Amino acid sequence: MPRYAPTTQLETHEVTNQPPPFAGHNLFDSDLALMEAALREGGDWVTAPMSALGAEAGSEAVLELGELANRHPPELVPFDRYGRRIDEARFHPSYHQLMGVAMDHHIHDIAWTADRAGGHVAHAGLLALMTQAEAGVLCPISMTYAAVPALRHQPDVTGPWLDKLIGGTYDGPLAPIAGKRGVTVGMAMTEKQGGSDVRANTTRAFPLEAGGRLYRLVGHKWFCSAPMSDGFLTLAYTDGGLSCFLVPRIAPDGSRNGIQVMRLKDKLGNRSNASSEIEYHDATAWLLGEEGKGVSVIIDMVHHTRLDTMAGTLGIMRRPLAEAINHVSGRRVFQKTLADQPAMRAVIVDLGLEYEAAAAMTMRVARAFDGQGEGDRAFARLAVALGKYWLTKRCPNFVYECMECHGGVGYVEETPLPRYFRESPLNAIWEGSGNVIALDVLRTLRKEPAALESYMAEIALAYGADDRLDEAAGRLNDRLSGSLAEGDARRLVEDMALLLQGSLLVRHAPSAVADAFVASRLAGDWGRCFGTLAAGVDIDAIARRYIEPLAG
Repeated sequence: MPRYAPTTQLETHEVTNQPPPFAGHNLFDSDLALMEAALREGGDWVTAPMSALGAEAGSEAVLELGELANRHPPELVPFDRYGRRIDEARFHPSYHQLMGVAMDHHIHDIAWTADRAGGHVAHAGLLALMTQAEAGVLCPISMTYAAVPALRHQPDVTGPWLDKLIGGTYDGPLAPIAGKRGVTVGMAMTEKQGGSDVRANTTRAFPLEAGGRLYRLVGHKWFCSAPMSDGFLTLAYTDGGLSCFLVPRIAPDGSRNGIQVMRLKDKLGNRSNASSEIEYHDATAWLLGEEGKGVSVIIDMVHHTRLDTMAGTLGIMRRPLAEAINHVSGRRVFQKTLADQPAMRAVIVDLGLEYEAAAAMTMRVARAFDGQGEGDRAFARLAVALGKYWLTKRCPNFVYECMECHGGVGYVEETPLPRYFRESPLNAIWEGSGNVIALDVLRTLRKEPAALESYMAEIALAYGADDRLDEAAGRLNDRLSGSLAEGDARRLVEDMALLLQGSLLVRHAPSAVADAFVASRLAGDWGRCFGTLAAGVDIDAIARRYIEPLAG
C-alpha cells in the first residue's frame, strides 16, 4: 500500500520544524559502536546477518508491527466455546509476524549453527537489533536459544527437540513437534513462596515407570515465561531432590498435557509477551540429567539468558538514543538544530558514551561464550553477571534522558519512548534481580579463582594506556585483597563493571571517546546527570561519531 506524506497545511497554521519519522534506517549500519564491537569480537562474517536484520528491523513495516503487538497484547483463552479446556494465549497477528522475522534471521540458533567463532556474538547482536523493533518477542526467542545447553544434558530424550529447534523456523500453532517446522522452549522455575530461592519450591514429580525418565508433575509456577511455547524447562522435587524436567504442551500420547494457565501477568511493560502463572495437574514430563541435580542443569539456561539480558538492554538503550538523535537533528531552536545547541550536544554525547561502553562490554562478554577454554568459561561466568547488573541498572535513567531530549512529545504514547521506558527496568529483574546478581558475583570470586584471574588479565591488556585507568585498577585490587562483605557487593560490582568498560574503550575506541569515559566514569570528573562531562572533553569529535550516521 503506497505511503503519502501527511498534510502540513492546516486551516489555522502550517506544521513546520518537525523531524522526519524514525524509519528506514539500517539499525546496524547506522550504529558505529555496535558495528565495530561486533566485528572486533565476532569476526568479519557477523556483518552480513546483522546488516540484513538491521535493514528489516529498521523498516517502517517492522517498526509498525512492534507498535501493534504492544497495542494489542495477548489474551488468555482458558476454554473453547464449548467449555473444553485449552489454556492458550491468543495473540495479535503482528506478534506472529515478528516471531517469524526473529526466527527467519536465526536469532534463536545462530550461536549453535555457526561453524566458526563468533556465534554468540552474532546472536547477541541480532537480539539487540530486533529489540529495537520490539522487545517482547525476544523473551521466547531468548529462552529457545538458551535451552540448548540444558537440553543437551539428555540427548536420548531431547534429540527430537534439538532437531526441530536448531535450524527451525517459526511455527506457532499448537501441534505435536514431529509435524512442526520449528519449536520454541520456555521456562518455569519460580514459585510464590520462594522466588529466586528455588530450594523453597513445592512442586513434586512422581515417576511413571521404574528406572525411566517419564514423570508426572503436580504443583504451580508463579512465573512461566511464554506459555505458548512447545515445551518448558521446569524444576520439581523428586525423592532424590530438586530436579529439572522438560514439560511438553502435547503429552507423549498426543493429548494436551496437564498444564493449566491460571492467568496472564498484567505487567508494566513487555506487553506483547505472555508471561503467566501455571499449575501442573499430573503433567507428563521427562527428567533431564540426574535426580537432585536440577539446578546444575537449568543453570546452563539461566547463564545464557543472562547474556540476553545484556543484549536486550543494549537494544532498549539504542532505540531511544537513535530516536533522540533523530529528533534533535531535525528540530531547530533559536536558529540552530537542537543537536548543535551546546547543552543538548553534551547530553547526546554523554548518552553515546554510555551506549558505546555497553556495546563494547556486551560483545566482549558474548565472545567469551564462544570460547572453549577454561579461561573463557570463567570470564563468561563472572563478566555476564557484572554486565547484567550494571547495564540493566543504568538503563531506566538512560531511556528517560532520551525521552527528555524530545520535550513533551516524548511523553506521548504515539512515540515509542513511553514503551521503551516501561521496558527499561525489566532485564534488571528477570534472571536474577540486583542483589541476587551481586551476591552471585561474590560467590564466584570466592569459589572460582580462575574467574578473577581471567577478569584481571582482561583489564591488564589496557595497563599503561591511561594513568587514571591504572589508578582505578589499583584501587580495585586493594578492595579485592580485603574481605568481601555482602553489604558492599553492589559497590564492588559497579567498580568492576566500570573498569571492564573503561579498559575496553581505552584499547578499542577512538581516543576522544575513551578519554571522556575514563575521565567521567573512572576518575570522577562528572556530575550526577547525563550531560555533565568535563570541560576538556572533545564534544564535537564524539558528537560526529554518534550523530552523523543517523542524521546524515
